Amino acid sequence: MTSARSHKDSGPLRRAGRAIGHALHTPFTGTAKGIRKATHAHGAGESGLGKLIELHAVNGAGDVMITVALASTVFFSVPTDEARGRVALYLAVTMAPFTLLAPVIGPLLDHLPHGRRAAMAGAMLARAVLALTMSGAVATGGLELYPAALGVLVCSKAYGVVRSAVVPRLLPPRFSLVKANSRVTLAGLLATGVAAPIGAGLHTIGSPWPLYGACLIFIGGTVLAFTLPHTVDSAKGERKARLVPTYGAVAPRPGTKRNGWARGREKNGEKRPGLRSVGPSVLNGLQANTAHRALSGFLIFFLAFLLREQPLAGQSAVVSLGIVGVAAGTGNALGTAFGAWLRARGPEVIVASVLALALGVAVLAALFFSTVMVAALSATAGFTQALSKLSLDAMIQRDVPEEVRTSAFARSETVLQMAWVVGGGIGIALPLNGVLGMSVAAGILALGAATSVRGLLVAARRGSPHPRVA
Repeated sequence: MTSARSHKDSGPLRRAGRAIGHALHTPFTGTAKGIRKATHAHGAGESGLGKLIELHAVNGAGDVMITVALASTVFFSVPTDEARGRVALYLAVTMAPFTLLAPVIGPLLDHLPHGRRAAMAGAMLARAVLALTMSGAVATGGLELYPAALGVLVCSKAYGVVRSAVVPRLLPPRFSLVKANSRVTLAGLLATGVAAPIGAGLHTIGSPWPLYGACLIFIGGTVLAFTLPHTVDSAKGERKARLVPTYGAVAPRPGTKRNGWARGREKNGEKRPGLRSVGPSVLNGLQANTAHRALSGFLIFFLAFLLREQPLAGQSAVVSLGIVGVAAGTGNALGTAFGAWLRARGPEVIVASVLALALGVAVLAALFFSTVMVAALSATAGFTQALSKLSLDAMIQRDVPEEVRTSAFARSETVLQMAWVVGGGIGIALPLNGVLGMSVAAGILALGAATSVRGLLVAARRGSPHPRVA
């Protein structure tokens, strides 16, 4: 009798407990299902692209956690003059060796076509270990922090190269490469926006805590990398591309079968197809993107120091940096979102147009230096860089033969990373004068326009000799 009453009374309690558990559990499961639905839409789930999108989001979240930790140590924790010296040391100890290592990463990874999932997992796991290593040195800012930071940069670059090579293998039906890259890049940007304030919050607990968070994120990324489809490790039909002239090599006429032609060329000792063998659009597009990437590196470092010493009118240094950062991030996200919509339009015209737009805004910022113009240039730089890069991807997809396309992405990414380093170095060395800085920014873009715009427009009028884009 007592047992039956006890069982009857416990029923409502159990139901209440399940209701509370469901109420607490639903927001997390609902969010996870919503994210999965978005990343796996339009066939991305079936092809495996959805898992790569999620992996890239994890990558972006982990990288920004490390960035928050390093920025607080190298930049915010000391006076401006000392911070400038620390950042210069950071570039010298990490970026300078990185510019030497970056060109080697692509060729090395070309030899691992059957281990791309393992390569991405290894890059994640290595950064998890390096984040844990840096957690002991981040409070003091000692020299031992910099070799670990260099390791993080190299692993991040290695991941990026492999990811670029993997995307063509995971395209859903009727999905262009530029649209796929738009989704992947946008996922990384959104994850960065979410993780950055979380990293800042962890930093209030203690300087090593963002690195602990990065370690956990990268461990999760290590596991996620192995869930990618096995087609990622396929290298069927692939060959290496070069950013050097292919003397004596002539591309086959449209409609000519490639295999016999290529074998005959290789038997005669001639070089394999490279980026210059497919027309000028890719190289001119790469030159334009180099200007955008150099501008990005320049603005990051120059404005970081300038706004710390000379905040925007009526704002503190932290708020000023936040305004510029939000403007740049918003512009980048908009440019990425617009990329899918503009994918069917002439990429040469898009690259030339956005370069001219960025140059015009930079000139206005130099002539009428103000809070509004600094924010406008930051937003414009983010927008034009994203859209120009997606257009470059479209040109590589169209003009570079499939058997060398993935290698071409690796080479172009290396060039762009080196341009960012050069732009950052200029930003550190330049005197903290707003008008001078905006003039230098305009000069970087003017140089890019002078070397690329005419060739892009000529190529757009002539049309592509290898129309491969659907």
